[in-house]
Amino acid sequence: MRITPIEVQQQRFKSRLFGYDTAEVDHFLELLAEELERLYKQNNELKESLAKTADALEQMRGRERSLQETLVTAQQMTEEMKNNARREGDIVLAEAHIEAERIIRNANEQRLNLLSEIQDIKRQKVSFEVGLRALIENHLHLLNMDMLPIEEQEQRRLLQTRFSPEEIDDSIDGSLDP
Repeated sequence: MRITPIEVQQQRFKSRLFGYDTAEVDHFLELLAEELERLYKQNNELKESLAKTADALEQMRGRERSLQETLVTAQQMTEEMKNNARREGDIVLAEAHIEAERIIRNANEQRLNLLSEIQDIKRQKVSFEVGLRALIENHLHLLNMDMLPIEEQEQRRLLQTRFSPEEIDDSIDGSLDP
């Protein structure tokens, strides 16, 4: 049963013969009422303080949960960013390898094309040299054929100074040696 300070102050006892001194009992009850009132106020203050502290604690716990959730979210995002960066790096690396292979393949194709062109040019050179030699030989042959009549004419002139005309015809035909 709860007794309030007011109840203590208003409490009256019946007097009896040879009982307690009423003034002393009243004085004691007043002191008791004051002490109860002080304790009651202190208790209320402590309850209020406890309630405020409990509210603050609950707020702190809420903040702590929020911070933990934020931290977990940040860690997850960091891991996702790392994974994404790794994946993007792998993709870039794979694309670079593909591009490098394409460049090498193109370079090899160009090398093969150049080698083929060089072979064609060599064949053309050989063909040109053969054709040029044949042309030169033909021209030399033609020149030699043109020179033959001139040589014959010179030979006739020389022979005319030495031999008779009949002997000259025989010499040109190859029967005489000059």
